[in-house]
Amino acid sequence: MAVEDKWKANQAKVLFMKQFPGLFTTWEQALGKTLEAVTPLPSKPGAAVLVFQDGAFTVAPPPAPEPAELKEGLTTARRALEPKHPGAYAEYDRLAGIDKEATRSARLENILGAIHNNLEQIPELKDRLRELVKQWK
Repeated sequence: MAVEDKWKANQAKVLFMKQFPGLFTTWEQALGKTLEAVTPLPSKPGAAVLVFQDGAFTVAPPPAPEPAELKEGLTTARRALEPKHPGAYAEYDRLAGIDKEATRSARLENILGAIHNNLEQIPELKDRLRELVKQWK
């Protein structure tokens, strides 16, 4: 009976915490609010309670987005961020261009390397490549 009572008590506590006044669970709920305090969670480095002036709050994980998420975020919020950080976006665009060209060059090398490495094992490869090139003209 004590175990069941403990389970029920914990369940009631968790339900109340999830409905705690001021708690928000979407970022849209933070729109227009002014951040008042950031209180780190001692048990989870980087995570914190974000408290807003009106008493709203949330618990957030450490801000460490993965590169793919960060890229998507920079692209999605570009209209809002670029006027505030034009130099950073110019540098990002420059680096993204270099990365795109490096990716293209690496793919080309991989394809040519695969052809070269397979010529002996697949004799008909030369003929198939010639046919393919003729189709492009």
